[in-house]
Amino acid sequence: MNAIVPFPQLDIPHTIAAGPGPGNTDARVLARFAGAGLADHMHPDVLRGMVECKKMLRDVMGTQNTYTYGVAGTGWSGLDVMFAGVMPGDKVVMFVNGTFSGIDGLTVRMKAATAEELEANSLDPQAASVTIINVPHGQSVTGEIVEAALAEHKPKWAAMAHWETGSGRINDIRGFSDACVKHGAMGLVDAVSSLGVEDFAIDDYPGVHGWASCPQKGICCLPLTYAPVSFTDQFIETLKATGTRTFVHHPILEARHWGIIDGQDVEKGTYHRTHSAYAVAAFHEALRITLQESIAQRAKDYAFHEAALRAAVTAMGCDVTSNMTSLIVLNLPPALAGREMELVQHCRAQNFGIWPTLSEPVQVRIGILNLLNQSTISDIATRFATAITDLGGQVDMDAVEGALNEHYLAAMAAQ
Repeated sequence: MNAIVPFPQLDIPHTIAAGPGPGNTDARVLARFAGAGLADHMHPDVLRGMVECKKMLRDVMGTQNTYTYGVAGTGWSGLDVMFAGVMPGDKVVMFVNGTFSGIDGLTVRMKAATAEELEANSLDPQAASVTIINVPHGQSVTGEIVEAALAEHKPKWAAMAHWETGSGRINDIRGFSDACVKHGAMGLVDAVSSLGVEDFAIDDYPGVHGWASCPQKGICCLPLTYAPVSFTDQFIETLKATGTRTFVHHPILEARHWGIIDGQDVEKGTYHRTHSAYAVAAFHEALRITLQESIAQRAKDYAFHEAALRAAVTAMGCDVTSNMTSLIVLNLPPALAGREMELVQHCRAQNFGIWPTLSEPVQVRIGILNLLNQSTISDIATRFATAITDLGGQVDMDAVEGALNEHYLAAMAAQ
């Protein structure tokens, strides 16, 4: 006899995930996840999928780094593997210009803190060896800022987010890499929001020795699968020399499970964690789709559709302060200033998932991850305009539709 369960079956309605991420997963990825016909993570097809995933990931990231693979979990798992290189007392300069680079900064301070510093405040250690360079919200980290800081502090490590979704700003990866090379620092980059969206190859940035991203944004693989990471041989040799304080997120042990041992691809890896056959199937399909579309084309599509949505919200009286192509960060019209959280909650109640910023000043964030078509962008614009009017704001819908039509008709004419 079956027991009575006091909770009904969970039924989550379809929503438009129009925030900074996670993004909308392609139906083909979900089909591969649900259609995997086995649970044996050591089945030959699963192992073949893992081999093909790491090879496709090298193409997606634009690298010849052998130590390129996926870390089971979210973007935070990938970042933790990357920051595993930082040891107590290591001199680090961390550039912060938003919520997520700020959390990266906390991670670095925890990794670099001595036992005494952790004892003083284990959840927010003030590691003397770490310098945090704070750049105001809404501004990008420039090459000049990085150059000045590295010239002054001469750190072992330098770290920065490539795209900071907390404020919607793109940071100067070229200037960061160049400064790291010039001053002998090993660069670490949080590419959680840029991989799969911007057209770049990580091997073009020799000052960066560690990269970490996530599966559920530009790679569009929301079933929590594998966070992409990539490390140079110099990073790995440094880690071998110093060790690290983690086992689960050890960069070298993780790599062994993907068949990367002593800098070489081998036929079969060694056990480190149990992989999910379902996750491998989904990640594999997401990478296939990325390569089929090509990073270059996807980057163009993001830039094109972001420009359309930017024109639409500007026609509503909003002030856009971001420069990312997958995310718009804006100030509401003056009449609605201070009601950002109310508007966001109102939209979510309509299954329209937008986000506020998570730090001051409070702004609104609208994302377009894997929503790259005219009808969806028009739907997002219409839903947002409706939310503004529901709160008593004034929107000229003719102007909004005109901005969208002008953008898309111009593109059609150019073809």
